[in-house]
Amino acid sequence: MLEKYIGQRVEIVYLDRTGNITQRKIEIKGIRGSIVRATCLQTGAPRTFRLDRILAWQPAKIA
Repeated sequence: MLEKYIGQRVEIVYLDRTGNITQRKIEIKGIRGSIVRATCLQTGAPRTFRLDRILAWQPAKIA
């Protein structure tokens, strides 16, 4: 599923642990099990995301 996007930028819709839905642009660094390691393109901070909480994704448009 998202494995083919490792090293690329994608836009995701994510359901966080408190039930908030957010839209983020990330660069995927790696996937291990059900955890996606990425860099948030807005803040530059490293982030982790659970695969089962990613509701939708698409390649990010380069602006």
